[in-house]
Amino acid sequence: MKIHHIAIWVDDIELIKQFYIDYFGVITSDRYHNNKKEFTSYFLSFKNSGCKIELMHRPDMIKRDCKHKSLSGLAHIALSVGSRLKVDELTEKLRKDGYIVKGEPRVTGDGFYESVVIDPENNLIEITE
Repeated sequence: MKIHHIAIWVDDIELIKQFYIDYFGVITSDRYHNNKKEFTSYFLSFKNSGCKIELMHRPDMIKRDCKHKSLSGLAHIALSVGSRLKVDELTEKLRKDGYIVKGEPRVTGDGFYESVVIDPENNLIEITE
């Protein structure tokens, strides 16, 4: 058994799609749109991985009113970039491009080397080695 994909509701599907292309090198599916349900989605695929992210949008979504206080449910997405150097480089690139670095690169108590950034829609992304 394996995880096939994780789905994220987003407000600006094109902005988030471009974020993942620019910083994580994903390959995107064609845009899917269901006129009857006013539903739009993309599947984002990572090179050399079977795991995907599905970005989903509907105009009638209710936006979460929280800025990273403790919530139940999905906490973050962790994306492995392959090395500590790549964690550091990508973290600095995101910071330089104006994204908030919520957690500086470090070794965590459970032994992971990671940083934490906030994507354009306030989702937490762990960048791991």
